[in-house]
Amino acid sequence: MTKQNRSLVVAFVTVTTLFFAWGFITQTIDPLIASVRAIFKLSYTEALLTQFAFFMAYGIVSLPGAALVSKVGYGRAIVFALLTMILGCLVIPLATHLGTYALVLVALFIIASGITVLQVSANPLAAALGPPERSHFRLLLSQTFNSLGTVLAPWVGSHIMLRGGVFGDGAADDAASRAQSLRDIDTAFIVIIVMIALLTLLMVRFRKVMESSAPTLVEGPKTSVFTALSSRWAVFGALAIFLYVGAEVAIGSILTNFLHGEVSGDNVLLGLLRGEGASRATLEEAGKMVSFYWGGAFVGRIIGSALLVRLQAWKLLTVNAVVAAVLCFLVSQSGGDVSAYAAIIIGLFNSIMFPVIFTLTLERSTASQAATSGLLCMAIVGGAILPLLVGAVADFAGLHTSFLVPMVAYAAIGFFAISARKARLVVRERATSPAH
Repeated sequence: MTKQNRSLVVAFVTVTTLFFAWGFITQTIDPLIASVRAIFKLSYTEALLTQFAFFMAYGIVSLPGAALVSKVGYGRAIVFALLTMILGCLVIPLATHLGTYALVLVALFIIASGITVLQVSANPLAAALGPPERSHFRLLLSQTFNSLGTVLAPWVGSHIMLRGGVFGDGAADDAASRAQSLRDIDTAFIVIIVMIALLTLLMVRFRKVMESSAPTLVEGPKTSVFTALSSRWAVFGALAIFLYVGAEVAIGSILTNFLHGEVSGDNVLLGLLRGEGASRATLEEAGKMVSFYWGGAFVGRIIGSALLVRLQAWKLLTVNAVVAAVLCFLVSQSGGDVSAYAAIIIGLFNSIMFPVIFTLTLERSTASQAATSGLLCMAIVGGAILPLLVGAVADFAGLHTSFLVPMVAYAAIGFFAISARKARLVVRERATSPAH
């Protein structure tokens, strides 16, 4: 292996650790939703404001985040993002001390602002650090480690935040129980602070290696995200990302409460968690079962990494989108363990959607890769909008009916994938000089 290839490998591994970190942090919100809903006695729509506050950062911060990356380089921007995330996590104990739900939302927005900068930096980096023809594979491989973080987070978060306190045997209205549950939220975010601090040290250590292997950053009008609006495929891809993230986040957000009502004592997944039979899953156990949903995405990305070497990306995306839509319809029309399994299995077919949509769009957009990437990252704001719509439907017509919202989103993604088949690819020269 040449020195240049070794540098590319080190840079890619370093970037991939970021994918794990923001996957873990993002999915810690799933058990947090169930926790704050019980503590503050919120409706589904009110509880899902957590996702609105978190993912709205992508719509607001993506533009200044892209400008920051262009100005200071990938390495410094990533370190700045990690420090911003630590700041946001430190606001959580203040919010719980004051017992203020609104301040929890502020903290989540700050944390997500840091993650947005990481996304703007890391997605194009992972795609660019190697031969262009393997960009699908590299980004999907990095997303696989992102999925590992999303698998662990609901389990750890539910274990910390959804046991004892208002979820124990005591009265939910008891002040001491409420205070205990608020302290448990603090504990979960202290764990995250420690993880981010260690990751920051890693980034500082390998920043120069990463930047020396990164593609050249160019500042100018062509890098503005607004130029991507002139490309039909950039806009089309942004809509697909908007719908995918919104659907995936919405399902993960309501899944704890959904499984809490659907999973019976003889359910296989509940048996794996408990090791014994029971009449009904507790909220903690239901929250831990959300790990199976995100675990499906993890397994699917491993399988998808192999399949993308042999299959055209648009074909794989079409199949996954259609199956996910069918599963959502099944959940809406069934009940009990059948609907529970169908909801969890959707995660398997979410697996390859983000990286494939991302790279299919980059290949077909007539705008610059920097502008297109910025627009795609802005589109992650779908994670703020669709969950609120799902929450409103759940409050009005029930959790089962709310699955019709992501069903429509997956159907639209299937149309995007089929359309990509005949779209013209845009050939670009690949920059290889160092970025500073």
